[in-house]
Formats: sequence, C-alpha cells, structure tokens
Amino acid sequence: MPRRTLALGDPYHCHCQKTARLVAAELGLKLNGEQAMVAFQSRFGRAAWLTPYTQPTLLALAKERVGRVDVVCPGFVSDCLETLEEIAQEGQAAFLKAGGREFHYIACLNERPAWIAALADLAVRNLGGWLEPPPDASARELTEARAKALGAKQ
Repeated sequence: MPRRTLALGDPYHCHCQKTARLVAAELGLKLNGEQAMVAFQSRFGRAAWLTPYTQPTLLALAKERVGRVDVVCPGFVSDCLETLEEIAQEGQAAFLKAGGREFHYIACLNERPAWIAALADLAVRNLGGWLEPPPDASARELTEARAKALGAKQ
C-alpha cells in the first residue's frame, strides 16, 4: 500500500502492526525485530510504499546469518497468487540464495476446513437474514443451500 494512504488516515498500517503484536504475543515472541517483525510486500511504481519491504528484509536477515525464517501473512483470509508468488516463491528463493538455510511459509487459514466453516458462519450471521440456513442441516447441506441461494446450479 502506498505510504500516502497512511498519511491520509487509512488504518491498514495500524491494523498490520496490531495483528503482528497479537500474533507474536500468542506465540510468546517479542515483536522487536529479533524474534518477530512486520514487512510489507507488493510495491510497484514510483510512490513510496509502506516499509520495511519484505524482499530486502529477507535478504538482510540471510546476510545477518539468520538461518531460518517463518513467514506468515495474517492479513489475508486466503492465499492469493500474488502472495504465493512474491512471498512463498520469490521470497524463499531470495532468502536461500543470500545464505539462509530454512524458509517456511505458513499458509493462510483457507487451508483449514474449520476456518472455512467459521468464515461461512460469520458471513451468514452478518447477512442480516438475507440468507437463512435450513434448520437442522448438515454442514454439506448448509454449503449447498448457501451456494444455491447465491445462484449456483446443481
């Protein structure tokens, strides 16, 4: 995200920092740059973007002889091709080429069926009655009913 958006009051940067603090605390890590840190991806164009940038951060860590990094993108509900390519592939390749030994990309929550069910339930609860699930339906029946209500064909 361009840095200008932060100056204009967009809360994205603050949300990222808060999420990082909460995740680090839950994992028992210090958000101090030694155990955990925040970096931003997807910079392009001439504008200044939020920093620090992910790829240069990974290169610096490898050059500082940090042998292993675990990368998580908690701001994403699901992995997208951009994140998978920029972080899981390009970031890993850069880190390893610069001397890092282990790179672990922690997949987003969309890989976990419990998260998908929770996300679907959250959506249904917040649709204000627009889509009511049938009473006493199984998870599969609920999924099918939601899909049909949204126009899916059998």
